[in-house]
Amino acid sequence: MDDPMSATDSLELGRDAFLRQAWGDAYSQLSAADKESPLEAGDRYLLAASAHLTGRDDERNALWARAHQQFLDLGDVPRAVRSAFNLIMGLADQGDFAQVGGWLGRAKRLLEESGQDCVEQGYLLLPVALGSLDAGDAAGGLAAFAQVAKVADRFNDLDLKTLGRLGRGRALVDLGEVAEGVATLDEAMVAVTTGEVSPIVAGVVYCAVIEMCQDIFDLRRAQEWTTALSHWCSSQPDLVPFRGQCLIRRVEIMRLHGAWPDATEEVQRACDLYGRFPRQPAAPAAYYEQAELHRLRGEFSQAEEGYRQVARLGRTPQPGLARLRLAQGQLKAAEASIRLAMDEAKDRTARAKLLPAYVEIVLAAGDIDAARVAALELGEIADDLNAAWLAAMAAYARGSVMLAEGDSKAALSKLRKAWLLWKELDAPYEGAQARTLIGLACRRLGDEDTAQMELDAARWVFRQLGAVFDVSNVDALLREEHSKTAGGLTGREVEVLRLVAAGRTNKAIASDLFLSEKTVARHVSNIFTKLGVTSRSAATAFAFQNELIQT
Repeated sequence: MDDPMSATDSLELGRDAFLRQAWGDAYSQLSAADKESPLEAGDRYLLAASAHLTGRDDERNALWARAHQQFLDLGDVPRAVRSAFNLIMGLADQGDFAQVGGWLGRAKRLLEESGQDCVEQGYLLLPVALGSLDAGDAAGGLAAFAQVAKVADRFNDLDLKTLGRLGRGRALVDLGEVAEGVATLDEAMVAVTTGEVSPIVAGVVYCAVIEMCQDIFDLRRAQEWTTALSHWCSSQPDLVPFRGQCLIRRVEIMRLHGAWPDATEEVQRACDLYGRFPRQPAAPAAYYEQAELHRLRGEFSQAEEGYRQVARLGRTPQPGLARLRLAQGQLKAAEASIRLAMDEAKDRTARAKLLPAYVEIVLAAGDIDAARVAALELGEIADDLNAAWLAAMAAYARGSVMLAEGDSKAALSKLRKAWLLWKELDAPYEGAQARTLIGLACRRLGDEDTAQMELDAARWVFRQLGAVFDVSNVDALLREEHSKTAGGLTGREVEVLRLVAAGRTNKAIASDLFLSEKTVARHVSNIFTKLGVTSRSAATAFAFQNELIQT
């Protein structure tokens, strides 16, 4: 025979654990109490929240549904609708949108039939407002979130107020009102960091704000809120849903700051977590970050397996996979995949994340025109968002294109700007990439001493980071000086000179070498400068005298 006190004790312990935010204990004790004697609706609501916060998604869904029905049986329509809302948000995270639509329709009908004026009306506006944003209707989303705010203010519901500000901030950012949008997001975060909102809402806002900061490349703000999220997660050891996202954001920041060993340990913790809870929405991001670290360290087979895992979980592994193919020497595969990814990327954020890799790969493929257009697009996005990280990417992309076009002096200015920005942002890997191209630009301008120092500095950083593939690339560039042709000409300039000596026009050379006519003109100008000549005939004579062509 069951001891009646055991259920009571478990129930009290479960309630107490919930108040202490000891989610694992709350779930265990409330579950035990439920087995002894079915919980009342309010306690089942706590059990459902505990299941959510400990990552038990399937159980959470069933518990929200049972709580919903219990409140209905009691005639408490508002709390039944609130339980349905929590279920809707969980189903949306899992991508079960048919069920989302069904439950949303049911909840709306229940409120309409009850005729009750309650704060739950505002909660049911949230999925509609988010749907507008996801469909690209930022103006419609902004209007919907204004309605959410009115309901929240009328009932003075802090959770709904905070979620409304979160949505308003995102809508403003999508509309291009970045400064006002970010200020609204910061205001939403005040309610979170001061503990004014419920744990589930706090976690949602933390992760959404950090993600939006990264979408607009505001890395300083993302780092600040990630630090706050880390402290929040640390105070709740049993927390699952937001801990993985916290780890991933920390990994991204560590990787960008060059702390690759620490990032590797942290991302392994995230992958271990998602191995136990694979349905968490952020799981693909953990495996993508792990693959990126493998690629940067030259561990190509591990990187490839990581990208495959990302794809298995439903996320595109770009641009990392395309960059991996480029590093492996599979240029056609790299070009095909990055072009397809760009074709499919419609919104500004998605394109901004792909454009740097796109420029790099199409330049390697010799399509300077496409690279130039992409670099200009990246620059426009950087100007709109006014983000230092994106400005550095844009400057680097533009400098890379100018270098390929033969305008080494202009390229040097852009590349130095990129390096200074990355130095301020404490991004050593990207800074070393910029210094590598700075070295090449100096070499083409005839300043070999500076070129050697820049290349050596870049090599030292790559070696400290463990970027073995980049080290080998710089080693090849350092060796190139020892086998340099007469006159200090690059390999491409020798190709152009041979065609000049053959009597080809700039237009014909451009066709032969798959370059633009403007790029050929730059090469010819650089050849004249390096050789100290002023005519094609004098350049041709130099070529014959130095056996750069065969008679």
